[in-house]
Amino acid sequence: MREGDLVGRRVLDIGCGTGRAAEALAARGSRVWGVEPEPEMAALARERVSMVKVAPAERLPFKDGWFERALMWLVVHLVDRPRALAEAARVLAPDGRLAVGTFHPLHFERYWLNRFFPSLEELDRSRFRTPEELSSELRAAGFERVEIHRLTQRAFVDRETAIERVQRRFISPLQLLDETELEEGLARMQAELPDQNEYALEWLVAVGSKASLATPTSGRVA
Repeated sequence: MREGDLVGRRVLDIGCGTGRAAEALAARGSRVWGVEPEPEMAALARERVSMVKVAPAERLPFKDGWFERALMWLVVHLVDRPRALAEAARVLAPDGRLAVGTFHPLHFERYWLNRFFPSLEELDRSRFRTPEELSSELRAAGFERVEIHRLTQRAFVDRETAIERVQRRFISPLQLLDETELEEGLARMQAELPDQNEYALEWLVAVGSKASLATPTSGRVA
């Protein structure tokens, strides 16, 4: 992630899942550790990068100031944010950065599945933070400077794949829908979806930076 200056750094991937982001960073020269609370997911991540520990974001098993950078990609809405963000700040060295990737509020308003599943937008908005809220939480956790970026990603999915993904509830809000809404939405998808579907993902990237160590302006340093 360019905004977080992660390439070539000592990076902790918090909530690394199956390790896809960690693997990509390692391939670009970063030294990457992963931490993941689910043992099964951590085992899969170890097939991509070897240094993965099983632990929650709220209790990171690393000493203070150990990393230059940290990443939380589609994780921040799943954790106790005050505790997890404070832990990320703790394990970062002075001038360290935390890059948080999540969805921008516009994503929920414009998401292409909303017309099939009317409850999705409300479910997502209740769990994700606005840019202002996330910025405030990062500052409260000890990050001196916060930058907010919005990125748009175009994506494509064919009809068969889209239906299969929804059937297995590939995103967490689908898991919260009642069976009636899910079945009715799937029926509409099967009747209305074209062979190819283009859609947009609206990303919110927040980068929190810790303060640098003070540089002495006078006097002798032993």
